[in-house]
Amino acid sequence: MNQEQNSGSRRSGVARFAALAGIVGAAVLVALLMFGGDSTYRVKAVFENGGQLVKGNQVRVGGRPVGIIESIELNDRALAEVELTVEGDLAPLHQGTTATIRASSLSGIANRYVSLDPGPNDAPEIAEGGVLLADATSAPVDVDQLFNTFDEKTRVGLQLFIQGQATQYDGRSAEAKRSLQYLSPALSATSRLTRELVVDDEVFERFVTDTSKVVGAIAERRGDLSSLVSNANTAAAAIGDESAALSDTLGLLPGTLRKANTTFVNLRAALDDVDLLVAESKPATRDLAPFFGRLRPLVEDARPTIRDLRTLIRTAGPNNDLIELTSKLPRLQSLTSEVFPRAIRTFDRSQEFVDTLRQYTPDLVGTVTKLGQVTSFYDANGHYARVQPVFSPFEYDESSGELRRTADGARIDAFEQGQSERCPGSAVQAPPDGSAPFVVEDCDPDAVPPGG
Repeated sequence: MNQEQNSGSRRSGVARFAALAGIVGAAVLVALLMFGGDSTYRVKAVFENGGQLVKGNQVRVGGRPVGIIESIELNDRALAEVELTVEGDLAPLHQGTTATIRASSLSGIANRYVSLDPGPNDAPEIAEGGVLLADATSAPVDVDQLFNTFDEKTRVGLQLFIQGQATQYDGRSAEAKRSLQYLSPALSATSRLTRELVVDDEVFERFVTDTSKVVGAIAERRGDLSSLVSNANTAAAAIGDESAALSDTLGLLPGTLRKANTTFVNLRAALDDVDLLVAESKPATRDLAPFFGRLRPLVEDARPTIRDLRTLIRTAGPNNDLIELTSKLPRLQSLTSEVFPRAIRTFDRSQEFVDTLRQYTPDLVGTVTKLGQVTSFYDANGHYARVQPVFSPFEYDESSGELRRTADGARIDAFEQGQSERCPGSAVQAPPDGSAPFVVEDCDPDAVPPGG
């Protein structure tokens, strides 16, 4: 009996020991699983800058967290050396893996993470503690870095632009909200336009190239462009000061457009007639090219004249150009509205006298041109002129050889004899074309001065 009891006691003790050993073994296994050797895969990535990373930021692949950032240090080349841990089936990484610092959102500072793009599985593995060099990594460009590239004038201009935007939307939030309703359709239309632009790559490339040349040409004239913007700003301010007049003008615009529509409809018929005119004038236009070629030297020579004419039309200062003269013409018209009619009547009455005097133009011109010959004689007293009196108060008596006084009524007889019968133009030598003397009524074309 005692032996059976002892045997049962021994079997019970062995069972308890086996159970205890099993519990201890399970605890050791759990401890090894939980606190066993470090199986985390570590690798370093070298970035040009830390990109605002901090210790503890996530490491992601395809947006899924696969590890964390353990440390961030500077290496001997002043580059950011970031130690990463990668867990799970992604470890170890393979050659060709790239790392990029990204931001979770636009707001915040410590919201960055490292995004891994694993290399192909058939590429060599990157050993524990390996390094992704700077050519396999990329860091973000912060807004501050962008602003640091601006010079002082550009930064001031950007500040004024932002302040102007704030002023523009101040108190107009409702209007801005309504305008944003059209943003989505505008973007959709822009997307369709962009797709149409890139349908023909060659044409689009040529468009971009030509646009680059245009922008380059504009950049060369940036001084003029700056003046244009400044003048446009002044013009816009002046328009803003006349907002009431602008409002009235816009009120009249619909009626003007309706009348313009009618005009354009009528113009369509007129253009049909113009087509006929153009068709008929095409043969004549062939001669325009050589005509314009000969006209070019004239235009070149006319440039100084046009420049002087521009100065004549408008000159700085008051009362010294044609524009100001034209502005005074209405007042001149009011002053001359009574004088000119009287002057016209006077001219009408003197027309007969002018017509008669005009016939003697050769005689008058001959008097001026021959004046030098009349006074060309020279003696000890200087120049002298030969003068023959026509209205002489004396006459020569051949019988007595004496001068006797001419009667008052007979003094004109000497002039009338052979003088009053001369035709206009007979006082000068007859020109080869026979235009003088001019034969009129009661004149003798053979009555000419001595030597004529």
